Amino acid sequence: MKLRKFRLKKIINDIPLNYKFLMILLIGVLLPILIVNLVFMDHMSNFIRAREEQNLNISLERARKDIHDYIDGGVAVSHALNTDKTLNEMLDHTYIDPLDFYETFDEQLRNRVTSYIPVNNQIERISIFTDNPSIVPGGNYQFIDHKVQDSDWYRLWEDNSDPVYVAAYMATEASNLASTVPYLSVMERMNYFDKYNTYYKVLRIDIAINKIYDVIMRERDYLNLYLVNENNQIIMSADSGYQRGRTEDAYPVFELPEQYSEQDIHTVSIGTARYVKGWKLIGFPEGTRISKAIMEMRVFVVLLAVAVTLGATLFIYIMLRSYNYRVKRLSRHMQKVMNEKFDLISIEEGRDEIGGLIQNFNQMTSRINSLINNVYKLEIQKKNLEMERVRAELNLLQSQMNPHFLFNTLNAILVVCTKNSYNDVTDIIKNLSRLLRRLISWKEDIVTLQEEIMFIEMYLKIEKFRFRDKIDYEFEIDEEALQYKIPKMSIQPLIENSCKHGIQKINGQGLVKVSAIVADGKLRVTVYDNGKGIEPDKLREVILSVRNESSSGSSIGIRNVYRRLELNYNDQASFNIVSKPDEGTTVSFEIPVNLLERQIT
Repeated sequence: MKLRKFRLKKIINDIPLNYKFLMILLIGVLLPILIVNLVFMDHMSNFIRAREEQNLNISLERARKDIHDYIDGGVAVSHALNTDKTLNEMLDHTYIDPLDFYETFDEQLRNRVTSYIPVNNQIERISIFTDNPSIVPGGNYQFIDHKVQDSDWYRLWEDNSDPVYVAAYMATEASNLASTVPYLSVMERMNYFDKYNTYYKVLRIDIAINKIYDVIMRERDYLNLYLVNENNQIIMSADSGYQRGRTEDAYPVFELPEQYSEQDIHTVSIGTARYVKGWKLIGFPEGTRISKAIMEMRVFVVLLAVAVTLGATLFIYIMLRSYNYRVKRLSRHMQKVMNEKFDLISIEEGRDEIGGLIQNFNQMTSRINSLINNVYKLEIQKKNLEMERVRAELNLLQSQMNPHFLFNTLNAILVVCTKNSYNDVTDIIKNLSRLLRRLISWKEDIVTLQEEIMFIEMYLKIEKFRFRDKIDYEFEIDEEALQYKIPKMSIQPLIENSCKHGIQKINGQGLVKVSAIVADGKLRVTVYDNGKGIEPDKLREVILSVRNESSSGSSIGIRNVYRRLELNYNDQASFNIVSKPDEGTTVSFEIPVNLLERQIT
């Protein structure tokens, strides 16, 4: 995962700024705008379709309800007339002569039927047909003769067995026998009262078909409506109309128009009553309505997206132009610095991060130019002096050794020789001779740890000879560590400090323990003594004195070791002192093995 992340970061960092800005515009601005607008457009298209579908259903239901109310109103009037006792009695009465009928007509029948029409304005005409021969036909009351019996509506009524029947049919126009007129009528036999059934009576209420046509045309903006009867015949549609003068003998059978599919059909039954059973209203959506609404929405969304895109593009261009221009100027001047031309960037910097970077660059180039012109020669001289100083310090550190050591040893030899008649001095003289010979001939600055340990062992034998049972020593040396090379005299000053400042100041037996191991890629050397230890305040002074190269006085041996490690390994070698009063002191240092040479055996 880290490798992939690194590669992606590297790829991004390798893209030029102009292409990065273009990618920000395309991927960060235009692509989200495009995706959002496409999703929004799709959502709005579905919303518009759902809304228009709801409007279509509302339109269809509104038209169905109005047509049903027209028919149902006619049926209600028919039922009211059928249950009118007086009307049934007058129609079932046998009149002596026409004069007798006219008197009854004036008193009871003239307005008895027509009074329903003003209240039910969808009713065009109400007619009552009877086989009572004493009635004078005319107006709303007609005699059932051969002409009536041969008419289309009467044959439809005779072929139907329902008590109330709604039928659509074509009838011959009275003024033009060659032309027919469409009718929609409610038919019912008047037989509600058994005592008034002497004569056969049929009630026909003609619905104003123009009212139904107006309903169909009213919904034309939403649906192309077709009123279809129980025989699947088109009674009325916006295309067929209800105009007079039609010569068709029958209503056409409904067929699905070619431009529509089954999914486009919106169908609803006119009602649940038996007299309109099978009647339905079929609608097809006006094709341009939904398309026009969706097109208007899409045009609006596209214009909005274009406006937002142009605004965002202009804004990003203005913002990024400031950034790109100043970064390019900074890049060009940095190239000049590589060619040793320290020109200042003379533009309006600004107060943002790029402006701060340009200010820092100008300050940096000014200082570099000043250093080159004013301090170049002095710096070379200082470096030469520093090299001489370091060389002299290395020589001084290698040559320093406590002169009291030699005198104290000689005095001890003298005392021992006096006391013991020269019997115990053989080994100490040999070790002293070897140690002095080694000091004189030891020219190398870097020696193996094995050589350093041999030198320390000779030194400790002499110290043990001086102090007898008061001092003892131990070595714990890793075999792998012996072949690594370290600066000579890196351990002896630490052991000398342990003997002089630690063990000599305690009453019991002292122990010096020297260990060297290789672990975690480092060579660790430790010198431990169980001497007096160091007080915390004194320990802080020692540590400060060791790390301060200008310090003088005590801790010279430890400071010499620290300084040699610092000069050879810079800050990669660590040096540590741990001490507790009356518990002892541990001095250690670590050097990464990759900085050390190794003797090949």
